[in-house]
Amino acid sequence: MNTSAPSRRPPPSRKAPVLIVAGLALAIAAGWFGWQKFASKGDPTAGLQFATVQRGDIEDVVTATGTLQPRDYVDVGAQVSGQLKKIHVEVGSVVKAGDLLAEIDPTVYLSRVDASRAQLRNLRAQLKDRESQLILAQIQFRRQTALMAEDATTTESLQQAEASLKSAEASLEALRAQIEQNESSLRADEANLQYARILSPMSGTVVSITARQGQTLNTNQSAPTVLRVADLNTMTVQTQVSEADISRLRPGMEAYFTTLGGQGQRWYGKLNKIEPTPTVTNNVVLYNALFDVPNENGRLMTSMTAQVYFVVAQARDVLQVPMGALTVGNRGSRQPGAQTASAQAPASTPAGGVTTMQGPAAASATPRSEMSDSERTARREQRRPREGGDMPVRTRPATVKVQDAEGTITERNITIGVTSRVQAQVVEGLAEGDKVVVGIAGSGPTGNTGQPRQPGMPGPGPRP
Repeated sequence: MNTSAPSRRPPPSRKAPVLIVAGLALAIAAGWFGWQKFASKGDPTAGLQFATVQRGDIEDVVTATGTLQPRDYVDVGAQVSGQLKKIHVEVGSVVKAGDLLAEIDPTVYLSRVDASRAQLRNLRAQLKDRESQLILAQIQFRRQTALMAEDATTTESLQQAEASLKSAEASLEALRAQIEQNESSLRADEANLQYARILSPMSGTVVSITARQGQTLNTNQSAPTVLRVADLNTMTVQTQVSEADISRLRPGMEAYFTTLGGQGQRWYGKLNKIEPTPTVTNNVVLYNALFDVPNENGRLMTSMTAQVYFVVAQARDVLQVPMGALTVGNRGSRQPGAQTASAQAPASTPAGGVTTMQGPAAASATPRSEMSDSERTARREQRRPREGGDMPVRTRPATVKVQDAEGTITERNITIGVTSRVQAQVVEGLAEGDKVVVGIAGSGPTGNTGQPRQPGMPGPGPRP
């Protein structure tokens, strides 16, 4: 019988699981890398973002913030001092020119008028006495002259009569001048009495009252303002434009604005003027630009805040692409994996045997050779960008990457016109429905996605 002990097996190594896991990880990494490399070779568009060329309206605008004020208004003040006895209107009252707005206590001015009238009556009575004295002096002078001719009087008596006549004439003239002076004083006192009744100088609406009934007004130092009357049928929008943008504005260009409570409604006008003297605040130079808008329904009110858009250039119903798809000022550049093609060239066959179409022929479903003269003219006018709606603006070359129906990406030279912060007008080189590369998937939007605006104020866009 074999009584020897059984043989022991060696314990398993602890390194084996680690090596197995490491091997699996390397295999997965190699497989993923190979798949990515194969996928990238098979699909060159993998990981790219595309946008479709569409038609729409586009505007190049200068934005600014402004306030609304009535175009025509008057600060009605007091022309005489005294206690404000009565205010006959309130804020919001509609008045006509000549309506009574307020009254100042007229007691002092009424007494001055009465005193001036009494003084004038006294002087006119004295005038009659002086006229009688003049007549008497004339009679005495004629008598002394006749007696002297007959040598029946003395020379001294004649001289005294002549002096009395001249004195009576001078006294009468002085009294007449005094009467004229008193008449002038009476007119001034009567005017001050009328000024105690404050009348409206224009037709409009009372928009503010700054004085209180019973308040004492003192006009000796400054003319106190009682209230303001404004014509609200036409409002003026006063905006402050930065010095970087002011050179792009010109009188007569189209402008529109929205308000916080306007629910997206736009009000349109034409830029009237740009004030030459700027406002400097914290070293920031701002210029005032003003334009008028009608306020027929009365929805616009004083001191409203307006988000203003000055239309530098605009184009209606045109082809447009995102700004993120453009490379401006770098025509003809090549990047790996993209073939170049001219916007003016006919159909070409890039690598891969896929035929692509560039140039104006691709921008229209109808070949240009088959268009009539009127259709060609209409298309040229449609493609022509407009500055402020009137003047043509400069076009620029740009480059985009286009994906054709077979998935081939081609770099193409195009011509752009009006540009906003988001979109650019395509004048030549692309057709509606073309797909252009705008970025890499997962990297976020390219380019600017909008214009800054205040809450409740929609940004620029097509005219509603």
